[in-house]
Amino acid sequence: MPIKTIVFDLGKVLLDFDYGIAAERFRQTCNLHLDEMRTLLSGPSLLYPYETGLMTTVEFFDKMCTATGYAGTLDEFSSLFCDIFTPIEPMVELQAKLRAHGYPTYIFSNTNDMAIAHIRRNFSFFANFDGYILSYEHGTMKPDQKLYEVVEKQTGEKGDAILYLDDRPENIEAGAARGWQTILQETPEKTISQIGELGLLDQAPQSH
Repeated sequence: MPIKTIVFDLGKVLLDFDYGIAAERFRQTCNLHLDEMRTLLSGPSLLYPYETGLMTTVEFFDKMCTATGYAGTLDEFSSLFCDIFTPIEPMVELQAKLRAHGYPTYIFSNTNDMAIAHIRRNFSFFANFDGYILSYEHGTMKPDQKLYEVVEKQTGEKGDAILYLDDRPENIEAGAARGWQTILQETPEKTISQIGELGLLDQAPQSH
């Protein structure tokens, strides 16, 4: 079956990120050492319930303040916490080309409300997708198969009609188990080469 829709992970596929940046900023105003701050920001104790929608933004903020001694406002915290992303330009350009060639494209990400609000404000390419499957809106995270079912329902496609790009092997394996075609992103160059091998950019772009 030909590929009919293309599903992109967000972090490390379209946007690079580094929690170390936030940890260094917070360290200047909090009680924790740098490594402790990094673990708290990226570890499962608070981030997992936040990214599965079990904890609201305000609850996450309050718990972070308790754990770190941070005394700033929620808006100040959001700026420190979220300003860690940089676009992976070759991949952003690839998504734009695939969309111009008529392929519906979707974001499929383990993420949180605060990060997505920041990304929507700061990265215009994020608006150029046909849909978004975000962990915190569905109460679970990749590689839980329930979230992959949401992708199939939202895209209207199943099996090898879906091409899925992700940087984490366990997430890719969960898609492959459903019959999806997959690309494990190791570098943008390898991903773009594999897209070329699939012939997805061979035809002329569609006019819109």
